[in-house]
Amino acid sequence: MALFEGYERRIGKVEGVLKEYGIASLEEAEKICSEAGISPYQIAKDVQPICFEDAGWAYTAGCAIAIRKNVETAAEAAEAIGLGLQSFTVPGSVADDRKVGIGHGNLGAMLLRDETKCFAFLAGHESFAAAEGAIGIVNNANKARKEPLRVILNGLGKDAAQIISRINGFTYVKTQFDYHTGELAIVKEIPYSKGPRAAVRCYGADDVREGVAIMHHEKVDISITGNSTNPTRFQHPVAGTYKKECIEQGRKYFSVASGGGTGRTLHPDNMAAGPASYGMTDTMGRMHSDAQFAGSSSVPAHVEMMGYIGMGNNPMVGCTVACAVAVEEAKKAGRF
Repeated sequence: MALFEGYERRIGKVEGVLKEYGIASLEEAEKICSEAGISPYQIAKDVQPICFEDAGWAYTAGCAIAIRKNVETAAEAAEAIGLGLQSFTVPGSVADDRKVGIGHGNLGAMLLRDETKCFAFLAGHESFAAAEGAIGIVNNANKARKEPLRVILNGLGKDAAQIISRINGFTYVKTQFDYHTGELAIVKEIPYSKGPRAAVRCYGADDVREGVAIMHHEKVDISITGNSTNPTRFQHPVAGTYKKECIEQGRKYFSVASGGGTGRTLHPDNMAAGPASYGMTDTMGRMHSDAQFAGSSSVPAHVEMMGYIGMGNNPMVGCTVACAVAVEEAKKAGRF
């Protein structure tokens, strides 16, 4: 019986990569993880309950590779996990071509290193997937860091930001942007919990200018954009403008674009473009991104369509961090 979606198209490549690290099969990879006291499959399901089976098995492969590589730190584990994720990309697919698995591993590693101070889910209100990713990060990343990583959500709409904060226990930060002076004012902050989730600061902007000002206010080092509908007109212009201004200021900023890849997505700007088009979300992402993923920030099926695994790109960020930290903790406990 097939273990996961697209089994026949993937298993040869997956087993080929596993054998490079002395692992005979996915079943052996699962045993290696179990003996180290971790369950990557369950971690994936905990981060995004609607993720596909292949996501759980891809993280199992990645963690087993990390263990076999005898990694010392969570950042090293994240990079190794990326090798397992990449092995699950369908040969010749968009995800395979863009090395999305390797990209996710490298992004997780950056978030686990203290050089990165602030990470932003940009256009974080379009779905709960940004919240799932943020929760995965704040619950785990700081276990492997000397300095806590600041995580923010920055998207369109102040009401939306407050709602997502209230439901998830984040801190809602209400801002007021002065269009005459270009100054951003913090009107009030409302924490909706007392635990680690309250460390996630959730902003709602009225437009692109305010969104860019929020990025500067928080001194964002890395961001990941979402995908689809009206937020497209917010996230990509914010990331692109912020990047231009960071370059002018001599500051480093790493921009990740999560959406696109299909070309003809259900967006008004794409509908007449035909199948050869990148689509508006993909085109805009290519303009500002240092790394471009494939498929939806939130919808597992759309990421699966890109030849990758069935998990939203935003939750995947949290899952990579959570799995990498679990590997580091197992190492420290002497379980491998």
